[in-house]
Amino acid sequence: MLLKKQTVWLLTMLSLVVVLSVYYITSPEQQKADLAGVEEQKAEEKETAATESKDGKTVISGVASDEKFEALRMKLEEQRTKMKEDLQAIVASTDLPAQDRSDAIEKMNELDEVAQKEFTLETLIKSMGYEDALVRADGENVRITVKAQEHSASAANEIIQMVRTELGSLQPVAVQFEPVK
Repeated sequence: MLLKKQTVWLLTMLSLVVVLSVYYITSPEQQKADLAGVEEQKAEEKETAATESKDGKTVISGVASDEKFEALRMKLEEQRTKMKEDLQAIVASTDLPAQDRSDAIEKMNELDEVAQKEFTLETLIKSMGYEDALVRADGENVRITVKAQEHSASAANEIIQMVRTELGSLQPVAVQFEPVK
């Protein structure tokens, strides 16, 4: 019985090392100098976000929506991390058949691919001139929230066409515009 526990522990640790290695290899490299620049930009954005007018009232700008986008991104990342942990437990289990474990590995790879595609789409949408974009793709739908000054049906159509060419599927795509404050 002790040998089985040690084997499970060893397989769990090895799978964790492999997953972390793949994550660090595929993640974009960030230099320490760049991180300082990012922190300075965020601090400047927060300083300019809430300013006082002449009569002493506070004027609020786009920080609330930025925080909303970040909160949604974090929530999505937490959900994916939880699903990956569950799948890793399946992979590490010696009680399950090999087919179930290979299916779990495939699902983990699919989760990574979806996250990468979402990031790519967000970058492409931002390059179209929008301030920020949030792409959420589950198995059935693709939901896109774009922060923009103006919105129109033609702009939404451009985004939908770009998503369809990038994903190469016929999933329903919904585009929602959020005003920049």
